[in-house]
Amino acid sequence: MAILVNRFGPAYLEKIEDAVQDALLKAMQVWGYKNVPDKPTSWLLRVAANSLIDTLRRDKKLMYNDREISLDLVSGPEELALENTISDSQLKMIFACCHPSLSEEYQIILSLKLIGGFGNREIAKVLLKNEEAIAKSFTRAKRKLKQHISTLDIPVEIGLQSRLFVVIRVVYLLFSEGYAPSSGDLIIKKDVCFEAIRLALLLVENEYCKHPDLYALIALMCFHVSRFDARLNDNMEMIDLEHQDRSRYNRELIQIGITHLENAGKGTRQPSNYHLEAAASYYHCVAKTFRETNWKRILHLYDLQLKRQYSPFVALNRIIPFYMEYGADKAFKELKQYELSLYFKANKLYYAILAELYTQMNHSKEAVRALESAIDLTNNELEKKHLNKKLTALKKQNSFPN
Repeated sequence: MAILVNRFGPAYLEKIEDAVQDALLKAMQVWGYKNVPDKPTSWLLRVAANSLIDTLRRDKKLMYNDREISLDLVSGPEELALENTISDSQLKMIFACCHPSLSEEYQIILSLKLIGGFGNREIAKVLLKNEEAIAKSFTRAKRKLKQHISTLDIPVEIGLQSRLFVVIRVVYLLFSEGYAPSSGDLIIKKDVCFEAIRLALLLVENEYCKHPDLYALIALMCFHVSRFDARLNDNMEMIDLEHQDRSRYNRELIQIGITHLENAGKGTRQPSNYHLEAAASYYHCVAKTFRETNWKRILHLYDLQLKRQYSPFVALNRIIPFYMEYGADKAFKELKQYELSLYFKANKLYYAILAELYTQMNHSKEAVRALESAIDLTNNELEKKHLNKKLTALKKQNSFPN
């Protein structure tokens, strides 16, 4: 999408979307009985470009940058398939989607849809809205994008710096969905995570984009990625943080994360949420065991985030270090206080935490009911399997019928 929009212009956004969809459908039809091409991305790009050019030929002419050009001047698939062009085009596309004429909500929806391939459900989860509202906003945002932007090229210094913070947030959201997919049968979408890191590293190479928040985000992503291999066992089953084999953590990535976190501390008086999240992840990475984790520091970092800006997601996650520091009874009271919040929503994480607290307080029947609710609200298949395994063990331990 990014490469074709970069080449033909945002005016042809809908036609480009259709061409990409056609290419994906052809791949499903052809690759099923033939070998997958050596360079599947290039294959998809070539087919999409040819489909788009055929459509534009039927329209008789192509307007690009407010001028009419011959289709014979359009670059061939060989040029379009260059790897560095892919990366550059993606960043250009994100910066274009973050045009100041668009609201921040529109900027995020466009970026996650067109760059991340997010569905309405995933974006609704990020923005705390319903799927129907996201679908309508996407249609309106595309219309505004076409009206205000004729090319992905933007003024270098002012253009980059004015949009940088939203771009950083988009990269963060891309990584977050890769690290904890909201649906599907993967616990980690490694390709999405690595793509987010690659985009962030490209940003930091640009002198106008060097910013403490960006360094903090890279540190955060490195710390998370360092734990990839410990999140699944040999049977491809999910392992929670408490039972992970910490010898499988990637020490080299942890050190790279530490270097970026140190860079993030230079030139900033007030740490951002990226700084605070990166610091919390650092404590998880360097702790020798789950119990020896510096839960007091992590709890303090969550409190600082909530002091900066209230977030129901942060408030709920804060219950975990609070429980580790002060015990299940006090944590249960904190969870009940959270329920009184205007932003309270009974999601899978809420019920999973509630089940853990009930278990620790020896309220087994309530723990079973909470786990069953968490399972009902889980769309990710590996997570669902993991919760079902905990439920079976809890029932067996208390002699409950399955």
